[in-house]
Amino acid sequence: MNWIDRLSLFSSLDYAAVGLLFASWIAIGLIIERPPQQRPSVSRLMAQYRREWMVQMITRQPRIFDAQTLATLRQGTSFFASATMIAIGGCLALLGNMERFVGVAADLTLESDPVIVWEVKLLVLLVFLANAFLKFVWSHRLFGYCSVLMAAVPNDPQDPAALPRARKAAEINITAAQGFNRGLRSVYFALATAIWLLGPEALIAGVVLTCLVLLRREFASRSRAVMLEPEDTQT
Repeated sequence: MNWIDRLSLFSSLDYAAVGLLFASWIAIGLIIERPPQQRPSVSRLMAQYRREWMVQMITRQPRIFDAQTLATLRQGTSFFASATMIAIGGCLALLGNMERFVGVAADLTLESDPVIVWEVKLLVLLVFLANAFLKFVWSHRLFGYCSVLMAAVPNDPQDPAALPRARKAAEINITAAQGFNRGLRSVYFALATAIWLLGPEALIAGVVLTCLVLLRREFASRSRAVMLEPEDTQT
């Protein structure tokens, strides 16, 4: 079977659903990371708090709290990197035992598509999982860089190198968080891709639901409302 014959196994609705999947993945990332100035996302608001964190760290003695907080962030990225690695291994195991998988999938969809169809669906799922794994690993490493920069901030707040190094640590921290968030979005869309096993209509519904969930959490969540609440400095 040549490539043309294989491509003909998928319907036009399948191609539209996959196009919507990748277009939504890219678009959501741009909307979240580059929101309008008048309506910042949670990620953009948190970036400002990360900068403030590093500035406050300069005068905090000792800096045990800062070290523990960064260690917690690294543990989170390590956990998700391990989880996505396990998921990748599971998908590869399915690719090596497609007969049983096709039997279960046929029971769910009441259809008997060729094995290549199910393999392609799993490969698309693997693309998102692999991207998530790479983002989590890089985020973990960047948090490590951030810890080194934090340790290089002088203990003397009057030292001229203190504030510039703290700002550098903040930007590395923000970049690490950005990678972590990108990994999480890949996991979300990997879950949406898994619904493709039920058909292209299910994939479209999964993509729409995933986009709504991500947009709500970034632009209409309770946590965002709390961050935007005015700070009363009066005592």
